[in-house]
Amino acid sequence: MNVVIRVNDEIKNKMIEYYKDKKRDKVIPYVVFQAQDEDTVITMYESGKVMFQGTSADVDAAMWGVALENTKEKKEERKEADKKYYACDSVGSDEVGTGDYFGPIVVTASYVKKEDIPFLEKLGVCDSKKINDDKILKIAPEIAKKIKYRSMILSNTEYNERHDKDLNMNKIKAILHNKVLYQLMTEEKPEVDYIIVDEFAREARYYDYIKDAGNIQKGITFMTKAEDKNMAVACGSIISRYIFLKEFDKICDNIHMPLPKGAGRDVDKIGEEVVEKYGEDMLKKIAKVNFKNTDRILHTMIY
Repeated sequence: MNVVIRVNDEIKNKMIEYYKDKKRDKVIPYVVFQAQDEDTVITMYESGKVMFQGTSADVDAAMWGVALENTKEKKEERKEADKKYYACDSVGSDEVGTGDYFGPIVVTASYVKKEDIPFLEKLGVCDSKKINDDKILKIAPEIAKKIKYRSMILSNTEYNERHDKDLNMNKIKAILHNKVLYQLMTEEKPEVDYIIVDEFAREARYYDYIKDAGNIQKGITFMTKAEDKNMAVACGSIISRYIFLKEFDKICDNIHMPLPKGAGRDVDKIGEEVVEKYGEDMLKKIAKVNFKNTDRILHTMIY
């Protein structure tokens, strides 16, 4: 699937920053950059056009398409339409760690009742990417006491064993989301208005990813930026981030080294130190070795 949008200078700069750690190294005439984000290849041209190519191209393009429709009227229309997903009884799931070279992937599904919302608002619950880690560590335990949730941790060792051409990041995410959602819905049997997943793949593609699962959770509503529109997804995001931080600290303690988050160039330098101290096999235990960081780390090593 190919999707082309035209962006203004403001969105262009935001996209350059967003995809900076996912850029491909090759230089193409008349192209500002080319990047790969999961299943999608993004090519920005000097003309201001951006092409999205891949199975989830429409999902990735939609994120920036919404940014372009940033008029006051459009905002109000979307805000009104999204109200039903906010003030409701819902189960929602979200994941963290998929963009981090070091550390596991954590997925959490949470159940939020309408009556829980004032309590969560008072805590300042919203998308975990908009909350600093200190606040995450403070409020996540309070959330966990109040609401029902189920979490799964995929260690780096498990990730590296599973990730290949047939089991990419989006398929891994779909499998994990399905497991926590099915577990929560089956064990707690909540009465909900919606089951919501922050959209990382179109609905048909999501269910294709999990078609071989023994138990499949149906009736899901998929939406972009769901963490901002639904409290259950926001809680899933925060609890996942809390667990990720705790697991990340364990890794740092075990190797007696502070590790950076993300997948930027600063990660490469620490990765080299890890290999020098513990050997290449350590990366398979603490990092997602399919990331480009691994090639950069190992190519600079002198044996």
